[in-house]
Amino acid sequence: MTIEDRGDAQVVTHALAKDTLSKLRDIQTSQVAFRKGLVKLGRICGYEIIDGVMETEYVTIQTPMQETTGERVKGLDDVVIINVLRAATPFVEGLLKAFPRAKQGVISAGRDEEAGMVDGEFPITIDYVKLPEIKETDTVIVADPMLATGSTMCTVLDHVLEDAVDPQHLIVLSAVSAPPGLLRVADAVPEADILTVAIDDYLDDDGYIIPGLGDAGDRAFRTQ
Repeated sequence: MTIEDRGDAQVVTHALAKDTLSKLRDIQTSQVAFRKGLVKLGRICGYEIIDGVMETEYVTIQTPMQETTGERVKGLDDVVIINVLRAATPFVEGLLKAFPRAKQGVISAGRDEEAGMVDGEFPITIDYVKLPEIKETDTVIVADPMLATGSTMCTVLDHVLEDAVDPQHLIVLSAVSAPPGLLRVADAVPEADILTVAIDDYLDDDGYIIPGLGDAGDRAFRTQ
């Protein structure tokens, strides 16, 4: 299995995930290639979640030749994917290739950049929330490519878990994370499994991940 435990988080170490992330980091990667790369990385992470988190069961099947025993993944109909708008949209598109029957929710959340970072945190503005019902048998994946200070993710998780039952699995998924964000989410929501492709070095004074990959939303949608 290509998922390694790194204390507060688990890291996807699949060679193709690392290759794709390296292309996403490159400043020369175009908008189209960047967006496609996020889709690809989401698909890889989805497959890793299936392999590392979900159970399988043995079933009897009839081939054209004879009856035999096969193995199928359990719970593929019990997946909820939460899209943290807007940067997560192509990332979630990739996840849906692994979980095509997943229920989907969206939360539009963003930093108040004008207020600035205070004590390592940003005020977070929530503009829109639409979530499906979450059941005890569900695997819930909250996807955002960047986990920096953890301010956005903790606010999103508050909305996801408010008045909801505890799902079977709660996964916080990112492409790139910074240590302060990992610590904050782990402390705030200890029941969540934090899964990322890379744990980067630090946050700069503006709360950006270093070395990071820039602003994922701006690069994917060609805005500034």
